[in-house]
Amino acid sequence: MQFPRASGVLLHPTSLPGPHGSGDLGPSAYHFVDWLVAGGQSLWQMLPLGGVGLGNSPYMSSSAFAGNPLLIDLADLHRQGWLAADALAPAPGLSDQAVNFEPMIAFRMSVLASAAAGFEARAGAADREDFAVFCQQQSAWLDDYALFMALQAQHPDRAWNEWAQPLARREPAALARARLALAETCRFWQFCQWVFFRQWRGFKAYANDRGVRIVGDIPIFIAHQSAEVWARPELFQLDEAGCPTVVAGVPPDGFSATGQRWGNPLYRWPAHESEHFRWWVARIQSTCALVDLVRLDHFRGFESCWEIPASEPTAMHGHWAAAPGDDLLSAAARTIGTLPIIAEDLGVITPAVDGLRQRHGLPGMRVLQFAFSPEQDAGSRYLPHQYTTDSVVYTGTHDNDTSLGWWQTLPEATRQHVRDYLACDGHDIAWSLIHAACASVAGMAIYPMQDVLGLPGQDRMNRPGVGEGNWTWRFQWAQVGPEPAQRLRQLTQRYGRLGPLTGSADAAR
Repeated sequence: MQFPRASGVLLHPTSLPGPHGSGDLGPSAYHFVDWLVAGGQSLWQMLPLGGVGLGNSPYMSSSAFAGNPLLIDLADLHRQGWLAADALAPAPGLSDQAVNFEPMIAFRMSVLASAAAGFEARAGAADREDFAVFCQQQSAWLDDYALFMALQAQHPDRAWNEWAQPLARREPAALARARLALAETCRFWQFCQWVFFRQWRGFKAYANDRGVRIVGDIPIFIAHQSAEVWARPELFQLDEAGCPTVVAGVPPDGFSATGQRWGNPLYRWPAHESEHFRWWVARIQSTCALVDLVRLDHFRGFESCWEIPASEPTAMHGHWAAAPGDDLLSAAARTIGTLPIIAEDLGVITPAVDGLRQRHGLPGMRVLQFAFSPEQDAGSRYLPHQYTTDSVVYTGTHDNDTSLGWWQTLPEATRQHVRDYLACDGHDIAWSLIHAACASVAGMAIYPMQDVLGLPGQDRMNRPGVGEGNWTWRFQWAQVGPEPAQRLRQLTQRYGRLGPLTGSADAAR
């Protein structure tokens, strides 16, 4: 993989402005592309684009292949003639300031149901044909996903392995009866996916035409309550009742003294090896078809995973279990070619993890906030003078505090170390870090939108190990103004990160 100098912004679409309770693929997404271009930025990094799961986390999706219906631009459904204008009137409980998930999900899913009915009643022949072709082309995952979602709606408080055993064990006769009985609901979920992917194609073409590449995200693990675990239980470490025997997480670290017990089922790697990693290759391939670059989450888990007995309440009593990363990535490269992957190599990184990344030519991540912790020294891999061109530097990630929030909680001795290293006075710390990232030799530099806006810790996106209250942050265009884009463009031009389109005079207007 080549590493041309570039920079961009980390922002999940749900954080965009918009009238329907959360950001989506509507006008603000297109306007944000224009804003990036004006700022000389050629990368837009997002979180996973699948549906949200436990804790409203995009890393606990109900499918490894489906898009998030909550990102659908609802106004577009009115323009298509499938939705009455009054259906778009915002419901009580929706907020411009934050994502209130419960009323937002109820409102958006109700509107999507109305649009699906409108499609069935009024869609033209071309749209019906396009929908049919989509369902046929994506049937390998879409049929199971649609039925899973329909069955989940029938059993809202029960895991799939608690459904009636013929359905939990996917007995063919039971599945056939369910598909017939739930045909209308299954078609609704297929409709939502068709609309999502159609809108996404239009949005991505707009971004690419203006020199902006989209960076996606593949969570290494998937939720137990997901279509894929239900459809392919043999690929996961489950007992006879369908419950995980071991779960994923990470050992105690700077985020949590007891570690992080994510709870995702771990893979049964021999089963993946026996089918030449077909499931994983399809997953990587489908995401690569959706975006331009992919952040491969928790890359160290492809060398070895922190395996926690399912009976343990925390992540403290786990152990590292080997994973076949070389064979998996080689299988993906044989199908896809050069892998457009950024390895999220954060956490406990060993020479074996570095070797895995380097053998496959993948850039790794560097986080500036990690560079100045008390246990770091001048040899820290996170300090800019230690970077290599095959690095992607971040001021912070979605799991970090905002840079201002981080700064405000530092002890004075560490603050002084930061001031000395960055040759700054600390009064505009987020932009001092952005400057250091942009000036570094790292091939790519990415800044959370909260840091671009200089926002405090209350605006962070996620608090690892905290189950509720995450993923809600939104901004408003009134907060932005002209200065951030101007400052970004100046830095990007000064340090040679302008792309061929984002650097043009026409693009800046």
